[in-house]
Amino acid sequence: MRAARLIKMVLILQARPSMTGPELARELQVSERTITRDALALSEAGVPVYADRGRAGGYRLVGGYRTRLTGLGRSEAEALFLSGLPGALREMGLEDAASAARLKVSAALLPSLKDASDSAAQRFHLDAPGWYQELKTPELLPAVAEAVWDDRRIKARYRRRDAEVERELEPYGLVLKAGVWYLCARARTAFRVYRIDRFTAVDMDGQVFDRDEDFDLPAFWEERAGQFVRSILRAEVVVRVTEDGARRLPYVTDRAAAREALAAAEGPDGQGRMTLTLPVESHEVAYGQLFALGPDVELLEPPELRALFADSSERAARLYR
Repeated sequence: MRAARLIKMVLILQARPSMTGPELARELQVSERTITRDALALSEAGVPVYADRGRAGGYRLVGGYRTRLTGLGRSEAEALFLSGLPGALREMGLEDAASAARLKVSAALLPSLKDASDSAAQRFHLDAPGWYQELKTPELLPAVAEAVWDDRRIKARYRRRDAEVERELEPYGLVLKAGVWYLCARARTAFRVYRIDRFTAVDMDGQVFDRDEDFDLPAFWEERAGQFVRSILRAEVVVRVTEDGARRLPYVTDRAAAREALAAAEGPDGQGRMTLTLPVESHEVAYGQLFALGPDVELLEPPELRALFADSSERAARLYR
């Protein structure tokens, strides 16, 4: 533990001209007294750490010292490619590996490029979850992530409807979609998708499996996501929408289904409205989605849903009269 901290301290000082004791203490999450002891230990080991005394003092490396300890380990290299996803790294337990990798890259850069990482971080940030969501990190995510990185089989207990089932899985990849973590895994011979927040237990049996080199995680996820959307759009409604309603329709219903329906519809009628057939999850879901468009949508079919729209509209009109 201390050896790793000493290496990290050298890399930090190599990447920056000088740092105060409090700054190093915050960076390494230790006390200032520990920083003093670590600096002394490095000096005794031959690393030229110099301490400037006084209010403007700090720690620095003397004479352009460059450590050779900048080679990336495998876990650090893999984490570096995910460094634009700080929340995801933290949830998978890879934050320390990514931090070490960034330090090693910074230490290897030319002095004129030392601020590159800070410059990028101040100009780009990815916030994956949607608005108005309070998401909880799945407790078993780090264990699943470890199995994914190491290509190790797992035995997982999984909530499925009202029961729990046990599956032996070969975990191929993780996907973070709208703040929800999914595992893409092979069960026997078929690839399937599992929500990690439904796992109740995960045990690694220690056996390494041979990955199918033809497996393409992005392509697999795109295909399954499309299948999922098509599988839940089991009903249809016929609507007339204004130009503004057509523009807003993809934002209140399934985006792909709305755009396909709009593309297949004929041009506006004499009142400037387009008639289209829209796939929906159910008539109940369609009611909640389409009612948000107000007078920019007219529900034509099915008749029972049109009657519900008419009744709700009349009650709303009486309320605001």
